[in-house]
Amino acid sequence: MKKIFKILGTFIILILISVSFWCFSNIKDRHSGYTVDLKIFNNIPSELKAGFAAMPITPEVLDRWADKNGDAKYRPKDGDYFIDDNGNRMFDPIWMAGFSNSKPANGVHDDIWARTMILDDNKTRLALVILDVIGFMHDDVVDVRKMLPKEWGLTYTIIASTHTHAGPDLMGLWGETPFKSGINIKYKQFVKEQVVKSVEAAVRNLRPVRLEISQDLTGAICQVKDTRQPEVFDAGLRFIKVIDKEDNKTLGSLLAWGNHPETLWSGNLLISSDFPHFFREGVEKGILLGDSLIKSGIGGVSIYMNGAVGGLMCTHPSHPITDPFTGEDIREPTFKKAAAQGNQLSLLALEAMENPSEVIETAGISLVVRTLKLPIKNSLFKLASVLGVLDRGMAGWMKIRTELAVFRIGPVSFVTVPGEIYPEIINGGIEAPKGRDFEIDPVEVPPIRDMMPGKYKFIIGLANDEIGYIIPKSQWDTKSPFAYRNEKPPYGEENSLGPETGPILHRNLLEMLAELGE
Repeated sequence: MKKIFKILGTFIILILISVSFWCFSNIKDRHSGYTVDLKIFNNIPSELKAGFAAMPITPEVLDRWADKNGDAKYRPKDGDYFIDDNGNRMFDPIWMAGFSNSKPANGVHDDIWARTMILDDNKTRLALVILDVIGFMHDDVVDVRKMLPKEWGLTYTIIASTHTHAGPDLMGLWGETPFKSGINIKYKQFVKEQVVKSVEAAVRNLRPVRLEISQDLTGAICQVKDTRQPEVFDAGLRFIKVIDKEDNKTLGSLLAWGNHPETLWSGNLLISSDFPHFFREGVEKGILLGDSLIKSGIGGVSIYMNGAVGGLMCTHPSHPITDPFTGEDIREPTFKKAAAQGNQLSLLALEAMENPSEVIETAGISLVVRTLKLPIKNSLFKLASVLGVLDRGMAGWMKIRTELAVFRIGPVSFVTVPGEIYPEIINGGIEAPKGRDFEIDPVEVPPIRDMMPGKYKFIIGLANDEIGYIIPKSQWDTKSPFAYRNEKPPYGEENSLGPETGPILHRNLLEMLAELGE
């Protein structure tokens, strides 16, 4: 009997050791010692070069499936079944990210992309890559940077996400169940390789350019809804049109706005970049009504860049979008609604670009980058990390490595944010409502935009990471009684690292902007 207990005890110890080793391997630092801390200042007017490129990152949907009860969740117990299109007798799902688990793609509506813009002032070469995915975490950004050859001369590479909710899961949180990662390893590697190809093509396409800056700060307010009090938006549209100095052709354009690309909402089963697809198409190729060209496009490669989308900034099914040609108010979340939204945004962009606010012939690039470690206070994030569902390593016990960057090109400044920041932190309007968890006054003041130098101020959300919602600490609300007389806690906190994230990022950004403005 003693021998049996001894064997059993040894077996249990081996299992515990194996599980511990597996858990540790899930959270080990994948880029130990990695850091980027840059300070480059160039206020001397310099000749600018720019290059653009776009590479598709559309996944191959190998198998389709039948959703018998229309709940957009693959559940064989409900009668759902897969259609073995590739004939291997196995279901090969592409799990879609953003709304729920167990949601495989059922086809492709439009290609999703890695779109790149490179700017060069002969001293600094800056690459900006925007992916049509829900998020691309810092470990993956570093992987890509290590794949970029030194001879391309890149000083700094930013990889940000549009945050489409109709793309594949690259973070791990939307698999078949909450305890299974939704990441297809081969697909993620494909995305990284396509990013490298996109950057390579943009480097090859570098040309002497001038920048035309334009904006419409009010026209798109009607297209976005804030689903959490206080209602504060980042609804201004900001644009940079990049013109080849030698032939006066448009190389590309940068389109910036703050709204979740989830107009298609939770019932959509087709891969898509959502409204950014129609927005970019309209700006590049023009806007069509049937076979009639309503507004000519400008050509080149358009890049859609998201801003402050926390709060939650979205086009909710309850929020109508007006078709600019028929006048119809569309509420149902369909591609028709996303197209109407994209057409509205394209019209606003093209009209603004016809009369640019400023033309930049020469400018220097100034850049400040800082690497940070942020604590994880969210118990679900901790568990997901240990179990390997949330696909990222740790840079210390329950701390993650992330980045902030601020840069300036003449009168234009940019701030990168590694997640979904609440517009109150960017534009002001933070409150300290009764019922909040912390009896404190607003911490994240002054607003970031007030501290940004120059006349034109761009926010790049979900840049170099996706850490979730970045919430003002004085609005943090997980304990009853809830603020604004709510009956249940608001959504953002369950997808946030914790209440200290906002203050830490705000404090660092203010310091970096002070350096940039010197």
